[in-house]
Amino acid sequence: MSEILSIRQRTEREEQERLSPYAAKSWEAKRERLEEECPIRTKFQRDRDRILHSKPFRRLKHKTQVYIAPSGDHYRTRMTHSLEVSQICRTIARGLQLNEDLIEAIALGHDVGHTPFGHVGEEALRRIISHFEHNEQSIRILKVLACEGQGLNLTEPVLDGILHHTGEGVPKTLEGQVVKTGDRIAYLCHDYDDALRAGLLTPSDLPVTVQGMLGVKPSDMITTMVVDMIETSRGLGHIKQSVEVYSAMQEFRQFMFARVYNSVTLRDERRKGQYIVQALFEYYRQDISKLPEHFLIWASGNETQAVIDYISGLTDNYAIDLFQSLFIPRK
Repeated sequence: MSEILSIRQRTEREEQERLSPYAAKSWEAKRERLEEECPIRTKFQRDRDRILHSKPFRRLKHKTQVYIAPSGDHYRTRMTHSLEVSQICRTIARGLQLNEDLIEAIALGHDVGHTPFGHVGEEALRRIISHFEHNEQSIRILKVLACEGQGLNLTEPVLDGILHHTGEGVPKTLEGQVVKTGDRIAYLCHDYDDALRAGLLTPSDLPVTVQGMLGVKPSDMITTMVVDMIETSRGLGHIKQSVEVYSAMQEFRQFMFARVYNSVTLRDERRKGQYIVQALFEYYRQDISKLPEHFLIWASGNETQAVIDYISGLTDNYAIDLFQSLFIPRK
């Protein structure tokens, strides 16, 4: 048994010897509920595996990234986006000698709180209840709803990185900070790639400054921003980008919002997605008995929270099918 136990201990020792002084160390991480350590995997490795094997993560394969029910198999979903964030951020972590296992856990779990139809569904719920943020719902799913209401009991650094991957807050760990920027690198470049495939954009549409600083190929763009983060952040106790690359990235983001995310071409599909989320919410809120019983239990009797938890967990396909079964007469 001592030989098996040495596997995790050896990994922890390697973290101490190999990683940057600024990197998070797995043995220092705390959980909300104490539990026996795995003889083979570190705490961050277990967190990664728990997320990867969870139902909320599996549902991401049928949740919208940008295109609702796209006509083609090669467009991104929330799952492929999460995997791509993980790859980009692990490359940055390798360059900065940060903890790749923590990076991967945060990256895989950061979007599990997204609603059906992505940001469209998020905006619909926000209109109804005034406040809804997918990063906060990700935390609720991972702490409360996953594993049949038991939660995954993840470590504090993983939860912190997921909570602060978007919005004003700054993650406490450098690994979380890497994911915060790496997520943006991933969705800008890959959504741009999907927009090229969909015929919404051509490379020449990009602003001249973006072309000159980042390039026009998604792979070149990613490489430029990843290398810049590594070179600019090396030896520092925080993650940053160079002024030039950050400025180009911000202009790229503004361009993508104007030409893709808020485009007239996608407006009709966005409207349909919002309508479905609103209709389902109103249906279950008016008759809570129609909701699967355990959601009310997990919400401690809070009916509105129970409906939010149920609606936000639906995949695009399931939400569409559910809407049809509830509101469309059979032929």
